[in-house]
Amino acid sequence: MELQTLSIADRLASPDAEVRRLAVIDLPYSDEDDIVPLLLPRLQDSDATVRTEAVRALEGYEDAEVVEALAPMLLDPDAEVRTAVGLVLSELKESASAAPLIPFLSGHSAEVRMLALRAVRALRVDAAFAPAMDALKDADAGVRREAVGVLGYLRRAEAIGALAEIAARDPDHEVRRIAIGAIGYSSEVSVLPALTRALSDVSWMVRDEAAQTLGKLRLGLAIPELMRAMQDDYWQVRVKAARSLGLLKATAALPSLMEALAHPIGNLRKEAAIALGEIADPRAIPALEKALDDADPDVRKLSRLALTAISLAQK
Repeated sequence: MELQTLSIADRLASPDAEVRRLAVIDLPYSDEDDIVPLLLPRLQDSDATVRTEAVRALEGYEDAEVVEALAPMLLDPDAEVRTAVGLVLSELKESASAAPLIPFLSGHSAEVRMLALRAVRALRVDAAFAPAMDALKDADAGVRREAVGVLGYLRRAEAIGALAEIAARDPDHEVRRIAIGAIGYSSEVSVLPALTRALSDVSWMVRDEAAQTLGKLRLGLAIPELMRAMQDDYWQVRVKAARSLGLLKATAALPSLMEALAHPIGNLRKEAAIALGEIADPRAIPALEKALDDADPDVRKLSRLALTAISLAQK
């Protein structure tokens, strides 16, 4: 029988794995009103490529039966299937979808725990808190990264101390960087030592995150450290430090910011102009007027805006 004469159901039941795989791909574009009942059996297909396509076809479905069917597939023997499951589960939006995933946050391989943690991260469910805290001590850096992400979304005060410790001590620079961002939800002065220490981290990406987070927290005590960060070897760190100094309206940083207004890197000049406008100190007027001749039109525009802000602040 010609393939095109077969119904989609017949193709899904074909003994030929390639026919089944193509049928799964075609199913979302078929005339079927409800494709879920047809896809769920294919999650148990003997062929890994069919299972992979069935998983992908279920992306966006948050029915309880779909999530309950997908969660155990984190243990699928095929790596491509597991990867597809992890990607689909990471797109979940409803907190009610988290329940089938909680058992996979502990007691399984590092890969499974990492995928499960990533899936529940944005769902913000309290049931993930304890497993995520335990995962901060995991030997696998990927698991620790995902655990930090979960705790950052949960924003629980009880996690601040552990996250600050991770930010300062974890051997993996990406774990430290994510932890720095995660403690950015706290306005407690207790996080200041971890953040300022991070401005001297061996990884410029950690220093960059710390410089940005300090501005978000509006911690004026960080101004001296941020001023030192304006001399960082990486201009990206200086950009974030300038941004934070502007948010903190740090008049003490005027010399550093005016110097940055003449830096060869255009992004740093732009950020310096913005910061000087936020601080709105008239002592910056000569440097900003000089920047009106900058080769970069954005720098010229931002310098004009900064001069306007200073003028308004004096009225």
